[in-house]
Amino acid sequence: MNASPLSPPRTDHEHLWVFGYGSLMWKPGFEFEERRTARLIGAHRSLCVLSVHWRGTPERPGLVLGLDQGGSCVGVAFRVGPAQAPATLAYLREREQVTNIYREAVRRVWLMDGSERTVPAVAFLVDRGHAQYAGRLSREDRLHLIRQGHGHGGPNTDYVTQTRSHLAELGIRDAEMDWLAERL
Repeated sequence: MNASPLSPPRTDHEHLWVFGYGSLMWKPGFEFEERRTARLIGAHRSLCVLSVHWRGTPERPGLVLGLDQGGSCVGVAFRVGPAQAPATLAYLREREQVTNIYREAVRRVWLMDGSERTVPAVAFLVDRGHAQYAGRLSREDRLHLIRQGHGHGGPNTDYVTQTRSHLAELGIRDAEMDWLAERL
């Protein structure tokens, strides 16, 4: 279910939940009231997006994460208060939709706090039909793009190593991120 760009998605009567799986985990850029480790089922974390703005340029693209179809992803769910929800959505749309590679959607996530509670959360899923989708690259090609990428958000290498570090802090093991970060 895609959210309307004109109104906030409906989540849990009062609050907006946002699911982060990459840099949103360690650099959300918005105010939140609660932060929980959470699992989204039906999509997985993947370095599958050519970055031509934040971590690369059109001439020398970098590579960033997307939520690609299939599997599951452990990340972070942020609960945003009602007063901050409209500004948070505007910020996220500006940040995540620079080139429209992601589809904004509301997906159910399971909070991993022992409560077994699920909440509907805004998530940005990769559009496999977009020209920037790069989901079928070899590890060596991914490594090359990450090494060359540098954009408005800084070096692509920093993005990968910071994301890997944050995953490790949360106790999340990601073999692909580990392999790449060890070679950077």
